[in-house]
Formats: sequence, structure tokens, C-alpha cells
Amino acid sequence: LTHDCVRLRFSSGALVDWDLERDNEVVKLDPPSRVIIGVDGAAAAIELARAGCGVIGTFKNWLDPYLETGELVPVLQDWWPKFEGPQLYFSSRFMAAPLRAFVDLVALEHSETNKLLPP
Repeated sequence: LTHDCVRLRFSSGALVDWDLERDNEVVKLDPPSRVIIGVDGAAAAIELARAGCGVIGTFKNWLDPYLETGELVPVLQDWWPKFEGPQLYFSSRFMAAPLRAFVDLVALEHSETNKLLPP
């Protein structure tokens, strides 16, 4: 909590919490921020972290290229939450046919992948 942090903010104005998990323990952090950027500017937030402006908490797959090159250094890896992908919510139950087909495809792929994973 004493590190400079680069935080993301939802369009609602709420800051993205940092959720940490280890074994059955879950910790929700609201660290002080040096810089706050809207979630639509996540790439800029990652660039600030790469430039040394602070610790960032976001999706690992967005950080993987920079972790692999050593531009970013992982911290608290034992506490990284497992993430099964984004969940979709639609304010209306009606959606365009192409979007419905995409959502159905993602759901099918997810269910097929989970069948291959050990319990």
C-alpha cells in the first residue's frame, strides 16, 4: 500500500478494486494512486507502469508481453486471482443476431474447454 500505483477507473467513476486471492483467502485493496486513468485508456496505464510510474493491477494477459521481456516485474504472484474471462451482461434481453451467435460460440468454447480440464 506504500507503493505508487497506476489505477483504472470505470466510466461510472468508481475505481477498479484490486482483488487478491490465495488459497481460500480473498483481499480487496483500494491502494492510493499516483495516476488514475479510465479503463478505456488501459494501454496508456500499462505504458505508465512500463515507464516506472507505479505498480499496476490489471489482466495478466495484457501484461504478459512486458513480463516476458522484463519491462514489467511481477509482484505478489502468490496472490494473483484466477480469472476465467470476462462475463457479458446485456441490459436488454434482445440482441442482434451476429452478437447472439458470437455469445453462443464463446459459451460453447468455454464449456468445451472446461470439459478438458481436470477437476
